[in-house]
Amino acid sequence: MEDPQEGEGKKKSGLMALVIPLVVLTAVGGGGGWVIGNMLAPQVKQADEAAKAAEAAAGEQGEAKKDEEGLPPISTEANGVVALEPITTNLAYPSENWIRLEVALMFNGAPDVKIAEDVHQDIMAYLRTVSLQQVEGPRGFQYLKDDVQERVDLRSEGRVSKVMFRTLVIE
Repeated sequence: MEDPQEGEGKKKSGLMALVIPLVVLTAVGGGGGWVIGNMLAPQVKQADEAAKAAEAAAGEQGEAKKDEEGLPPISTEANGVVALEPITTNLAYPSENWIRLEVALMFNGAPDVKIAEDVHQDIMAYLRTVSLQQVEGPRGFQYLKDDVQERVDLRSEGRVSKVMFRTLVIE
């Protein structure tokens, strides 16, 4: 027969064989993390300070560049292309769904900020009347593009030659 104390000794030695390597690996991992953290901390701090400085500079420029109506500026790109501010609104049905649309307008000749603002508001008003079923799938997206292009043509009286969809997200 086996001695009861001998079986208990095997259990303790098996448990110690598991615990000791686990403790050693934990200490090595923690020490390695501490060393790498100390090496990267100055770089992270510099990047954080640079990001805060850039954010502060952008905030100052944004406040300074608002036009007389208090609207943020529309970014004008080369070749008469104007990127409108993102349009975010809820759909008509189901009203829980939201749509975010970013478009750019290509003007014939010099860009007109007033027309761009009017087009922006008109597109937003139109999107509030659209249901999810109308914009589902590739055919629905094409109908949406055609409808937006038609509204832009009417609103701009032919001054905008093309509407370029940059992003479309429906949530």
